[in-house]
Amino acid sequence: MKIAFAGLGIMGESMCENIVKKHDDKVYVFDFVKEKVEKLEASGAVGCSSNLEAAKQCDVFISMVPKSEHSRAVYEEILPALHAGMTCIDMSTIDPSVSVELSEMVKKTGAEFIDAPVVKSKPAAIAGKLGIYVGGSDEAFEAMKPILSYMGENVIHMGPNGKGLVMKICHNALVSQIQNGVNETSALAAANGIDIMKFAEAISYGGGQNFYLDSKKTVIRDEDYTTAFSIENMHKDVHICLNLARECGVNMPGEENAVRVYDEAMEKGYGKEDFSATVKVVRGDE
Repeated sequence: MKIAFAGLGIMGESMCENIVKKHDDKVYVFDFVKEKVEKLEASGAVGCSSNLEAAKQCDVFISMVPKSEHSRAVYEEILPALHAGMTCIDMSTIDPSVSVELSEMVKKTGAEFIDAPVVKSKPAAIAGKLGIYVGGSDEAFEAMKPILSYMGENVIHMGPNGKGLVMKICHNALVSQIQNGVNETSALAAANGIDIMKFAEAISYGGGQNFYLDSKKTVIRDEDYTTAFSIENMHKDVHICLNLARECGVNMPGEENAVRVYDEAMEKGYGKEDFSATVKVVRGDE
């Protein structure tokens, strides 16, 4: 079974490296940044000059691109290469409604389509230990689970097309609110002479313990916002959440507050920094 992978960014690069390392057939790759393709070629992949060229070679086409418009562009480009017996896996985090549209477009060719967005960040992508939420048919999920397992250790089927993305958006929205709670309460503690490490230790003794604080306390202490997951990507996700909430008639005042923090972080030029840098907004750093 030949695989193609399009989109070799912060996450996609490491996800694809795991496929190349673990899969026993050819893996074709494409990215608009030539150096990224060359890096995967050095690992054993076969470089391609376009998404369409990659799609023509494979049985399974995987995409990992930033936004809805990018996913749409990819699948419109490769549509002539799709046919019965192929499966497309979009692992991008995009609007669920757009993903459903793409699934319908792809399925008209006879090919299958699943959405399979990921959770956790770069270290988990490198280790092949991502969480993966899948939307699509039972049959497509079971057929693609071994390939998804190259990249993640927790792969869960959430329902039909689009439901993987709904779960991903709910997950990231929850993270954004936990993060904002950590930012606010740790800022209050700091204003009273309690540093972030002592704060995190004390929190771990009670019901407030959380993965975000445990994993980011040292980052916040050192103010080293090297990007594992960027503010601009989370900014996109929290806005997708509010759009989805409006479509469903669900009120999310906590998420609206998190969105305000992310909007300000973008205005201050923090977009390329790790999403933990939102603490600077809450603290009022200049």
